[in-house]
Amino acid sequence: MAGKFSPDFKERLLDRVDIADIVGARVQLKKAGGLLKGLCPFHNEKTPSFTVTPSRQTYHCFGCGAHGNAIDFLIEHDRLEFREALEELAQHAGLEMPTAADSAPTGPDPRPYYQILEQAAALYRRQLREHPQARRASDYLRGRGLSSEIATRFGLGFAPPGWDFLVKQLGQRPESQALLERAGLVIERDNRRYDRFRDRVMFPIRDRRGRVIGFGGRVLDDGEPKYLNSPETLVFHKGLELYGLFEAQQASRQQPRLLVVEGYMDVIALAQFGVSYAVATLGTATTPEHLTRLLRSAPELVFCFDGDRAGRAAAWKALENALPQATGQTPIRFLFLPDGEDPDSLIRQEGTAAFEQRLEQSMLLSDFLFQHLQAERDLNSDEGRASLDAAARPLLNKVPAGTFRDLLDRRLAKLTGVPSVARRRLGPRRPAMQTPTQLNPMRLAIALLLDDPKRAPSALAEPTAWREIDSPGVRLLAELLELISERPDITPAILCEHWRDREQAGIVSRLSNSALLAHIPQEGRQEELIGAIRRLNRDGLSLLRQRLLSKASTEGLTMEEREQLQRTIKLHV
Repeated sequence: MAGKFSPDFKERLLDRVDIADIVGARVQLKKAGGLLKGLCPFHNEKTPSFTVTPSRQTYHCFGCGAHGNAIDFLIEHDRLEFREALEELAQHAGLEMPTAADSAPTGPDPRPYYQILEQAAALYRRQLREHPQARRASDYLRGRGLSSEIATRFGLGFAPPGWDFLVKQLGQRPESQALLERAGLVIERDNRRYDRFRDRVMFPIRDRRGRVIGFGGRVLDDGEPKYLNSPETLVFHKGLELYGLFEAQQASRQQPRLLVVEGYMDVIALAQFGVSYAVATLGTATTPEHLTRLLRSAPELVFCFDGDRAGRAAAWKALENALPQATGQTPIRFLFLPDGEDPDSLIRQEGTAAFEQRLEQSMLLSDFLFQHLQAERDLNSDEGRASLDAAARPLLNKVPAGTFRDLLDRRLAKLTGVPSVARRRLGPRRPAMQTPTQLNPMRLAIALLLDDPKRAPSALAEPTAWREIDSPGVRLLAELLELISERPDITPAILCEHWRDREQAGIVSRLSNSALLAHIPQEGRQEELIGAIRRLNRDGLSLLRQRLLSKASTEGLTMEEREQLQRTIKLHV
């Protein structure tokens, strides 16, 4: 959640900065009429489809759909939190961040956590070089074929044996010891605090900004657990973070794909062989939140699993979590390894080129879906085909509506022999983002006003019978027109910011996507707005007339209502 900052501060901030400067410092832009164009920083492309519109103070990519204002750009591009994006813009604009209580972020301050975790990471790195008992850790890493360069790139370290090394080094004061415990670095037992990680090779886990948020530790003897992760803390959440994602993005912002593997050593071993785009979950199955981050970070996603029963079960779980976000636009693939092999052993045996060839030939999500469903079902029998249909139905229901969903429906129909009526039996489809031709008059009017608030006077000059319509869009349109009438010079960027963290934020964000209006020439958009308002007025008048006629037949009308009814009838004629 974004912290609570006054609308006035956010508006002053967006008024003071120029999005062209913010984006231009990070993306090479060229002038194209009233726009600035460049290669999109959020996906791979060869032909520029990323635009910045200074007059609107917004950006939009026609390739991947990324869009927003200067705050959104910093959050997505620089991987900042909301408050951090505001701080960056405030520094750029020469404004002081507000310190009032109602403008402060809620909850504990995470900064001490980052500081103590970074200190611990530096200490562990130094111990790997200097500690008298670090030889076993160095021998283990060399035995796994890792170079000192790759160990440095991933910040590997060594937690010495003993119960209180870290406590002694970083916990001299009681408050420091308490912070070490809250950060997951020490454990309290019998009123004493002990190091959580002892005699282990240490793998720092970084967030998308490169800050250390936790650790993984690999034991150096036969002890258990073999791998130990930090517990959940204020800054570390296993279901959100991915090991190696920061390092992958540092290696190249435009990675060809992301490869999801099982553990830290797989990520690091692959990086040493030039496969710098591997990441790993942190002892959990792939979550929907992982999927969201993965799909936004690369143009292709490959899951790598063992080929045994357990590996295929884990792959199926990943597929189920991926379905609600599967549109076919970002290919999702599954690579199953030969028996007894892991990514580390396979790339050493075959080499980088052969390993990447396996990735190219890995199984697409749609193929894995139907292969798994067809297994152990006899499609030569009606019972087998009916069983396939019943198993597929809830899975296909998870896929967003669109071309990919339609193709999966068609493939299922071909396998079962049941024609397109099967699609109707699959149940309600997830709503797709509306295309321009699907926009109803209410949404079209809102989209046109968000696109250019200066169109509002023509809408305000029209009658307001549309307010009779019982729809959430009425309240949004009314507030939008009121806001613009009070602030005739308001920009689209500030308009969108007005709804951040509010119930309507999602629909405002979708309707502010300039791709929705791409089919309408700029010179025709004013006329489209007037047409949309007039269609809404006709609907509103029709509803009002029906209500008045209904009331007239039951309880009668007042004089004012009779005059109102006559006006609606005349306008209808």
